Amino acid sequence: MSAVPSLRLMGVLGGMGPAATLDFLAKVLAANPVQADQDHVPMIIYNVPQIPDRVAPIFAGTDEPLDAMQQGMASLQGAGVAGIAIACVTAHHWYERLAQNCSVPVLHIADATAQALHARASAKRLALLATRGTCRSGFFSRRLAVQGFEIVVPDEDVQIYIDQAIAAIKRADHASATIAAEAAGAALEAQSLTDLLLACTELPMAFAATRYHARCLDSTLALAEACVAFSRSDHQR
Repeated sequence: MSAVPSLRLMGVLGGMGPAATLDFLAKVLAANPVQADQDHVPMIIYNVPQIPDRVAPIFAGTDEPLDAMQQGMASLQGAGVAGIAIACVTAHHWYERLAQNCSVPVLHIADATAQALHARASAKRLALLATRGTCRSGFFSRRLAVQGFEIVVPDEDVQIYIDQAIAAIKRADHASATIAAEAAGAALEAQSLTDLLLACTELPMAFAATRYHARCLDSTLALAEACVAFSRSDHQR
């Protein structure tokens, strides 16, 4: 019999991209101690890849993906979820507006990452590996800075490798993603930046087969752990 008397239904705003959403779901399953099917976190997944690109609008100062993301949030709320996780880091640029129009709590991936960093006694100085949109927005760096972490944004040469790794995962080219991730890790190591914060949901897949994997803090995993904790908790908003 299950040792968990009740689990709160979680919603996942996904599709940005689909492989990253599946990777997040696998990590939710792995993060939850279970004895039977009934012990797993119940989830409703909004996996719609047609949500517009997030990076270009951040640079342009526009909101092209916001309406589509709000539609997804409304669908999840209509399904009766108790909380929502957004399986895309860059989408958190619009977190405040998404959360303020939502009737249930919305987990923030940067806050979940800060909790994981504290819990694991991780290094205080980390390289931020993310999309250009996340780096430009600055929300990840700001939220971790107030928690006492120094976040270093990579230079252009490294960012090109990160862009390549993300793009390769999105087109299901894992071999090219690994090559680009290895190059990024080597360049950062040469700059004495050995602790890597993977702040894009594609990057854990890119770095999985690299020699730098053990030096990475996976923000996707941190969000998955926060999702499990929320579902299993008795907290009410």
